[in-house]
Amino acid sequence: MSLAHGPRTLAIPGPSIVPDRVLRAMHRPAPNIYVGALVDMTRSLIPDLKKVARTEHHATIYIGNGHAAWEAVLANTHARGDLVLIPRTGSFADGWGAVARGLGLQVEYLDFGNRVAMDPAAIGQRLRDDTDHEIRSVLCVHVDTSSSVRSDLRAIRAEMDAAGHPALLQADCIASMGCDVFEMDEWGVDTAITGCQKGLMTPPGVAFVFYNDKATRARERADCVTAYWDWVPRTDPEVFSHLFDGTAPTHHLYGLREALDMIVHEEGLEAVWARHARLARALHAAFARWEDHGTDGRGVELNVRAPEHRSHAVTAVRLPGAGTRLRDWTETQMGVTLGIGLGMAPAGTPEWDDFLRIGHMGHLSGHSLMGTLSAIDAGLKALSIPHGGGALEAATAVMSGVTSICIPDT
Repeated sequence: MSLAHGPRTLAIPGPSIVPDRVLRAMHRPAPNIYVGALVDMTRSLIPDLKKVARTEHHATIYIGNGHAAWEAVLANTHARGDLVLIPRTGSFADGWGAVARGLGLQVEYLDFGNRVAMDPAAIGQRLRDDTDHEIRSVLCVHVDTSSSVRSDLRAIRAEMDAAGHPALLQADCIASMGCDVFEMDEWGVDTAITGCQKGLMTPPGVAFVFYNDKATRARERADCVTAYWDWVPRTDPEVFSHLFDGTAPTHHLYGLREALDMIVHEEGLEAVWARHARLARALHAAFARWEDHGTDGRGVELNVRAPEHRSHAVTAVRLPGAGTRLRDWTETQMGVTLGIGLGMAPAGTPEWDDFLRIGHMGHLSGHSLMGTLSAIDAGLKALSIPHGGGALEAATAVMSGVTSICIPDT
């Protein structure tokens, strides 16, 4: 008998759960796209988007997904033949590099694997070695959604400054913005991109590019940019349609307005960060107990070993021989959809089935995360997957703030 009938839970790392009030805001007739309420409402989005990115500089909106944002930011900051350095911590760095090559850029990787964060000192040394300043940008995926590795952008900027290198620091914050702490201006990030479908709790379809004055100067020599991707006419235009180079994504804008109200004006961004941090600690505490299974290493294991490098938005899990089986069981028997492993093993190989990911981003509460953890716990038992005990108690202790229970260091 399946227990999946009733409300279902989407625990994948994007698109995230869309709040009912965001869906209700989108459920309306098509508006006038020339004058009136839509135009005024859309203008109000830009200041709040800047608050989420923690920048006083420029913000633009594109109709598209994260790949669109990758192309937009590169096209506006590079000329063909430019060299970009990509510190790699997962498959989304590969994707950004592929877009760069498609624009005629040269790509160099510093590969840190799929389990540890970028080494700022190694990045700094590579820049010191670049005495001719051929490297034009360092492209960093803040949180790689495939591996769940979170890297220290502030430390990377410090190394870049210490090296005296003029390269742009460009950040992919698609998985992290609105979940993990990100300070664009304070950390010295020159451009940042994100999408609406993860921490911003809106259905996929809209992407955002934030850029500072240094990036504006890079635009002056860019020869990759075409009319659609050009951020100049999109930034503070007098004509509303120029914000989108055409028809606005009308209903996404209504949903985004509601989501930003929830994040910026009701809960508050710092409180949103704190909520994500505590829920992530609860999840990681549960996995620390499941990992304590005393077997030959064929049981549960968090992909990222260093707690300080674990994302607060997504967690990648290694489960040799059982990742796909557990995902299938939680979906069909409990109504909880977990994310597939991505980029950790070649598709079509047996090892591909060893991985899964849990999305814990956006519209997420303590009770919904506990439901996901309980479904995983039931699945581990039902499938006889080696695991330790006490996971739900450890997660509950983190959420309740109880300190008398021994909680593993997370």
